[in-house]
Amino acid sequence: MMNLPPPCPGGFVYTVRPGDTLFGLARRFGLSLAALLAANPDLDPAQNPGADPNRLFIGQQICIPAPPPSFCPGVVYTITAGDTLFSLANRFNTTVEAILAANPGIDPDRLFIGERICLPLPAPPTCPGFTYIVRPGDTLFGLARRFNTSVTAILAANPGIDPNRLQIGQEICLPVPAPPCPGFTYTVSPGETIYSLARRFGTTVEAILAANPGLVPERLAVGQRICIPRGPRASMEPTSPAEYR
Repeated sequence: MMNLPPPCPGGFVYTVRPGDTLFGLARRFGLSLAALLAANPDLDPAQNPGADPNRLFIGQQICIPAPPPSFCPGVVYTITAGDTLFSLANRFNTTVEAILAANPGIDPDRLFIGERICLPLPAPPTCPGFTYIVRPGDTLFGLARRFNTSVTAILAANPGIDPNRLQIGQEICLPVPAPPCPGFTYTVSPGETIYSLARRFGTTVEAILAANPGLVPERLAVGQRICIPRGPRASMEPTSPAEYR
């Protein structure tokens, strides 16, 4: 019969690891030994004759009657097929021990696709360039060529990035100055879209996106300032300074 995790209302289920003791877990999670035993009656000799609280087994699941840590000293990562703690530690330049410490309830031998865990990474550095939104077909090699930089420089500016798994909509740092606007800067008004702006100013959606490498068409916001590249119908550009603001 499959062992089910113990009921743990108001707390979380913890998987015992090498070296764990009830006393050490109580201290680690700011609990009393009595509270820990009360949440795990099968370990308490007073409630379960024959139980030995000094004999925890690796892989055993117990209830920690306290809220799980909510702060992640890094990034929250979603498990994908083939991931292991060892491969994640290597990929993100951390250690298995650090990942386990940041995820007290995790079972290192039972990661599930879609499970969200904390990867304890150093805070990302300030971007020495501009933020770019990944679009369909983008690769680090293509972006490096397009913006006259190198894959190595992009990787250095984005610690933890997987160069083979860029996601559409992902924000990355490109360590180069933002390209100059080949036209004029425009402030978005209510109801406007990239398509309507392209028609109004005689340009194309593709040209606007190319002139605004960090722009997400679906996230156009009122008051946002974007670059409108000069199109063949220059007379369509705003003539009043008020229209630029």
